[in-house]
Amino acid sequence: MLKGDGRLGHDLDPHDRAPKDACGVFGVWAPGEEVSKLTYFGLYALQHRGQESAGIAVSEGSRILVYKDMGLVAQVFDESVLGTLRGHLAVGHCRYSTTGSSVWENAQPTLSSTEVGGLALAHNGNLINTPELAERLAPGVTRATTDTEVLTTLLAQDRSRSIEDSAAELLPKVKGAYSLVFMDEKTLYAARDPQGIRPLVLGRLESGWVVASETAALDIVGAVFVREVEPGEMLTIDERGVRSRRFALAEPKGCLFEYVYLARPDTTIAGRGMQVTRVQIGRILAREHPVEADLVIPTPESGTPAAVGYAQESGIPYGQGLVKNSYVGRTFIQPSETLRQLGIRLKLNPLREVVEGKSLVVVDDSIVRGNTQRAVVRMLREAGAREVHVRISSPPVAWPCFYGIDFATRAELIAGSLSVDEIRASLGADSLGYISLEGLTEATTLPADKLCRACFDGKYPIPIDADNVGKYVLESSQK
Repeated sequence: MLKGDGRLGHDLDPHDRAPKDACGVFGVWAPGEEVSKLTYFGLYALQHRGQESAGIAVSEGSRILVYKDMGLVAQVFDESVLGTLRGHLAVGHCRYSTTGSSVWENAQPTLSSTEVGGLALAHNGNLINTPELAERLAPGVTRATTDTEVLTTLLAQDRSRSIEDSAAELLPKVKGAYSLVFMDEKTLYAARDPQGIRPLVLGRLESGWVVASETAALDIVGAVFVREVEPGEMLTIDERGVRSRRFALAEPKGCLFEYVYLARPDTTIAGRGMQVTRVQIGRILAREHPVEADLVIPTPESGTPAAVGYAQESGIPYGQGLVKNSYVGRTFIQPSETLRQLGIRLKLNPLREVVEGKSLVVVDDSIVRGNTQRAVVRMLREAGAREVHVRISSPPVAWPCFYGIDFATRAELIAGSLSVDEIRASLGADSLGYISLEGLTEATTLPADKLCRACFDGKYPIPIDADNVGKYVLESSQK
């Protein structure tokens, strides 16, 4: 019998981080509605995109009020707080830090005030020329250390012209991934980078308009999906309706990893639902890496759709071999080494009666460092599994992302230095199969040249200057 090693996979293992998206953004213009509550529920739907801090900015037409704090959306806001946030438009944000530390000063929306008015902004993505943009600011003008703060200050500093005109002049100079929602006292704006790397959609309410990172957030607040915000497009929303302005030519390079992991399964991107896509990914994975086995099980919940597809295509029965504790999300208490050695598993636990004596296909969405999958393989063997065949619904993640996903550095990525067979041996699996990059691309129904696939092939659609990127690039420059 193998002895438990107490590894706590996924977010609960301090030695292993799943890939994290930068943030979720939400904006609403709806006179007569409780816009703060609409924003709260929109952010709740986008909580998977960022769990470090949350914030909402509102305006009733004469001033902008911002409330933000560290923690999950439901930890930051309650009825009494939302009751003080009154107005006819709002923007909201839930954050995972990709530029700047996870501290209150860097929570969003960011706010910049001048004598003639304010500007609140929320950003999903990551800029790659932040130091260059920061040089345009006067010394000491901002204390925060995020690309978002730099962008907000630049947009607000020239109030001799409209916010719309300032944005149209500035955004062509901004490089990297950005899906923005921002507002002054009377107007809501939304903009998306020319590559459209991160998603952004427009929805219609009976009394107004909504912009959000994902269509699932529109569904939650009862908005009807209208269309995606186009790459290189800026929207202006006020009492006159929605106006579109193009500030750059569209060069679509949507993030391929959204299809694998980041977006909710009930979200639609480029006209295709994520659940349908992920099931198809599993079917392709089964064709590319068949194996004789008794049962297909997912690593819940991330591997579930692809496992369903794998089972459908292979004819191997689908089952639940691992139980996930639905009440465990982020934890602020890390287990001591003693507790870890006792084999406490807060998040996943195998069903012995299901897996004992069986040859298993275990499907997951990605391998970053490998600690999570290593723990799963070991747990299943402890529970009596005869064979464990690991199947991954993305190609090896071998390159870091500079456009808004906090992958590890290349040196930390297990696929950055090990071959597939070496990774298999490291995990302790009987076999290991990744879907091919071509197979994953096929499942999206989009052509390869319309997708950013850099984390898989190292080909970055926007050239990277290694000296000007990194999570703490602004903090190191201030030391």
